[in-house]
Amino acid sequence: MIRRIFSLLPLLLFVFLPATAELGAQQGERTFTPFSERPSDRDDLSAQEEVFLGVLEAIRDFALVAEPDSALWEKAIQGLIRELGDPYAEVLTPEQVRAFQEESTGNYAGIGVQITELNERVTITAVFRNTPAYQEGLLVGDQIVEVDGVDARDWTVSEASDQIRGTIGTEVVVTVQREGIAQPIPHTIRRDQVHIPAVTSERIFDGLGYIHLDRVARESAAEVDSVLAELDDAPGLILDLRGNPGGYLDESLNLADLFLDRGATLVTTRSRPPAGSGNLREESAYARRAARVQNKPLIVLVDRFSASASEIVAGALQDHDRALVLGERTFGKGSVQTVIPLPADHMIRLTSGEWYTPLGRSLNRPRNQDGRVIEPDSIPRFTSEAGRTIWGGGGVYPDLVVPNDTLTTSEQRLLNAAVEAEISMAQRVQEVAFNVAQEVRDSGEVPDGFPADRLDAFLDDLAADGISRDLLNSEVRDYLDWRLEVVLFQRLDRTDRALQARARRDATLARAVELLGQATTPAELFSLVPEPERPSPADQVEAVEETGSQPPPQR
Repeated sequence: MIRRIFSLLPLLLFVFLPATAELGAQQGERTFTPFSERPSDRDDLSAQEEVFLGVLEAIRDFALVAEPDSALWEKAIQGLIRELGDPYAEVLTPEQVRAFQEESTGNYAGIGVQITELNERVTITAVFRNTPAYQEGLLVGDQIVEVDGVDARDWTVSEASDQIRGTIGTEVVVTVQREGIAQPIPHTIRRDQVHIPAVTSERIFDGLGYIHLDRVARESAAEVDSVLAELDDAPGLILDLRGNPGGYLDESLNLADLFLDRGATLVTTRSRPPAGSGNLREESAYARRAARVQNKPLIVLVDRFSASASEIVAGALQDHDRALVLGERTFGKGSVQTVIPLPADHMIRLTSGEWYTPLGRSLNRPRNQDGRVIEPDSIPRFTSEAGRTIWGGGGVYPDLVVPNDTLTTSEQRLLNAAVEAEISMAQRVQEVAFNVAQEVRDSGEVPDGFPADRLDAFLDDLAADGISRDLLNSEVRDYLDWRLEVVLFQRLDRTDRALQARARRDATLARAVELLGQATTPAELFSLVPEPERPSPADQVEAVEETGSQPPPQR
C-alpha cells in the first residue's frame, strides 16, 4: 500500500544531467566480452568494475538457470537501487517516464475526454473545454463503440485509452452510441496536446471561497492566481490540499508567494552538491512580490496523502502565521529528488537532499526501504512569530487535527456484504448517479437532492442482487443517499452543491466552514483554535490505500 502511494508522488526538483556518449552507445542489449579476450593493456576499468562485470559474466555463463543479458542488467540495476536504502529511488522505464510527466503536468497527447466503465460500456464522463473532443461535439454519456473501425464494445478503459491516444496531429475515428439516436455516430478527431487544469474553485455556503488543488502541476500558481481574483470579495478562503501528491518545486514556491509578502522565506533545502563531497549545502527561496491576498482568513486542508510540493505550501503558510492548517498529519515527503536522464529514454531518481520550512522544521519523515515510518526519538517544538506552537517531527502537523470520517457498523456490514455478493458499490453509485444526471439534463430541472424514488429503486436492485433487506436500514439508506447526491452534483458540474452535500460527512471541510464563519482576520481565526498538543506515536499514521481515491483516467 505504501509503495502505491510512492508511485503517486511527483518529484520536487528536476536536475537533467546529460548522458555521456559512452552511455548513449549502450542503448541496446549489452554483450559481455570474456576477460580472456580483452586487451591486456586495458586500464580504463577499476578493480571493482572488473569484478562487477566478471560476476555478471559468470552468472550468464555458468548459473543453472540461463538468463539473457538484458535480464541480468535489470537485476543488477534493481540490486543497486535496493541497497541504497532510499525508498524513493527508482529507475523509470520510458512508459513510466511518460506516465509521470502526464501525472505531474496534466499534459498529454489525446482528444480531451475522461472515460469510465459504466453499465458495462466505456463511457465518456467528462469532456474538457477547448479540446479536440469538445470542438468535435462529443458529449458526456456517449458510449465508445468503435475506434478506427475496430469494435470497442468489450474493451476495458485501458484498452480504449491506448487506442485513442497517439501522436499530436494524427487523426483517430471515435464512434459513439448516443442515447436517442439509433445509429452510432463517427467522429474524426485530430489529436492534440491536452492540458487538464489542476485547480477547481467554487463559492460555498455564505460566499466562502473554496480552492481545490489536486496536484502541483505546471501553471497551477497562475490558475490559483486567476481564481483568487474571482474570489476577491469572499470573506474567507479554503485551500484544499488533501490527496495532493505534490509536483514541481517552482510551482509550489509561486503558490506560497501568492499569500506571503516579498522577502519571506518559503523553504530551505539541505542537499549534496552534484559530484561533490559528503558536505551538505544550504539554500533558501524567498517570496518575490507582495502578497496577492492580504489579511483575509485562510484555512489549508491537509491529510495523510498530502505530500511533497503541497507540504512546502502548507508548511510555509503555517510557519508565517498566514493560514490555519486543518486535517491530518501529512505524508512527510520532504526529500529532494534529483532526476537524471539515462540512455534508451529511461530516467533515474535519487534522493539528494531534504526540505525545511521557514522555521527550520524538516518536512521529511524518514522511512525504511519498505516505506514504513522510522519513529523519531523526540518531536521538536517551534514557535511562530505570533507565538503559536507548531510541532515538527516530519511532515506538516495540523494546527487542529480533524480525523477522517469513519464508517458506522451498519455501513461496514453493507460494504462487506457487497464484496461477498461481488457488487462494486463504487461503480454502482457512479452508474446510478450518472443515469440520473442524464435525466436531469434532459428535463432542465435540478433537484434539491438525490430523487427519493431513484434511491428506492437503487436499494431494490441491491436486494435483488443478494444484499439482505435487513442490511438496508435507515442508517444505510442515509449513507447511500449522501454518496449518490455528491456524485450526482459532480456529474452535473455543480461543484457548490456537491461540496455542500459532502460537508455533511466531511468533518474537516465542515470545521473549516464553521471557523471561517466566526473570523474576519487571520488573528481572529487563530484565536478560535486551542494550542495543539504534542503529537503522540499514534499520530505517526501510515498512508493506506482508500477505495476510490484515484481519479478516472484522462484521455
